Amino acid sequence: MGPRVLVVDDHLEMAEMLVESLADAGFEAEALASGSSALERLEAGGIDALVTDLRMNQVSGLDLLAASKRASPQRPVIVMTAYGAIDTAVESIRQGAYHYLTKPFQPEELVIFLKRALEERNLQVEAKLLRRALRGQAGVHLGGDGMIGTSPGMREVLELVERVAAVDVPVLLRGETGTGKSMVAGAIHSLSPRAKAPLVAVNCAALPEALLESELFGHMKGSFTGATSDRPGLFVEAERGTILLDEIAELPLSIQAKLLHVLERGAVRPVGSARERQVDVRIIAATHRDLLEMTRAQKFREDLLYRLDVVAIQIPSLRHRREDILPLVEHFLESFRAKYPSSPVTGFTPAVLRRFLDYPWPGNVRELAHLIQRMVVLGRNPVADLEDLPPGLLEEPQQHQAGFTELMPARDLQHRYAAWALERCGGHKSRTAERLGIDIKTLNRWLQEE
Repeated sequence: MGPRVLVVDDHLEMAEMLVESLADAGFEAEALASGSSALERLEAGGIDALVTDLRMNQVSGLDLLAASKRASPQRPVIVMTAYGAIDTAVESIRQGAYHYLTKPFQPEELVIFLKRALEERNLQVEAKLLRRALRGQAGVHLGGDGMIGTSPGMREVLELVERVAAVDVPVLLRGETGTGKSMVAGAIHSLSPRAKAPLVAVNCAALPEALLESELFGHMKGSFTGATSDRPGLFVEAERGTILLDEIAELPLSIQAKLLHVLERGAVRPVGSARERQVDVRIIAATHRDLLEMTRAQKFREDLLYRLDVVAIQIPSLRHRREDILPLVEHFLESFRAKYPSSPVTGFTPAVLRRFLDYPWPGNVRELAHLIQRMVVLGRNPVADLEDLPPGLLEEPQQHQAGFTELMPARDLQHRYAAWALERCGGHKSRTAERLGIDIKTLNRWLQEE
């Protein structure tokens, strides 16, 4: 069943002709000959898009536009008008219409604009639902700060998160430090059927090998010095939920072998136990390292990589999604002003905002959040200026150079070229890979080689 479209025109033949064309294009369309009957139909619900003539007796197209926006703000409205009523058509755009078509027009034009409008509406609704889930899932602190924005790179991430959330397979999150890999893992968990069960996160780089095995898989009382009681381990704590293995590249090879066993058999064996315990846990792994290169150096098990890399999501760095910087600044400012109500800071000068846009953000979204927090806490004036920035941000940003002044390893050159190409393509990885004549996996590898 296709999208449901209501076509309204006081010349019923015109409306019916458009309905036939829309049906041929896969829409489920119906025709009405008056604005008053269209009002009743809109109130009944179930309409995905409205196509209406502007000039009609009693209830005009502008009246229908206003009624549609009140009932469903996201529903796209396309208006039709005669050549002599262009001013009214422009007014309809100001009031929220998606587009206007001047009669006579080809039905194919209407099909094109309807498809485009519905695609944009779906994207907006999906992003809104995702952000709501990020901020509102009970029992899970997600803080969807890094998800704010509409850059091509973040659109790819949002789409993949939504698609993979419902499919119970391992996910590998790649991205630089501070890009929000933990937050994306939280989004996947919150939108999945496992959302009511725990999301357990462990930083594989934060624990020594001797403790890591016990922390993950549990131990029996007396199995080693200090084991004064049985401990179930994080996999058991995450039963029916999700476990996030952050910094997975730092796992010792001995623990990698045990993790592979969990993936293959769905069971863990606590330290000091001769018996296995079945576990029902989804695994999400995260890293900023190139795991493929680590397998070549025999620092990461190739069979484990294949098990983890069922679905890979590359989180773009902040410098590759610059159109998201100012919305993130606004969000963090509002958030930290609420946390520190005594702060006088309410905004930033244009010079500061320009510096935010030019700065390369090596620490990504995390660095931006910490900076805004610092400026809110330490600021003395309502509008923060350049003097309130730390020294690192006062330095003039270095621009990408077309030439090179020194020799460098081919791998470094490849990485810099890939990063430059990605920035030129607006952070859109599929487009970048296509322009470079490589696949997405190769582009990801080039971007991580540094």
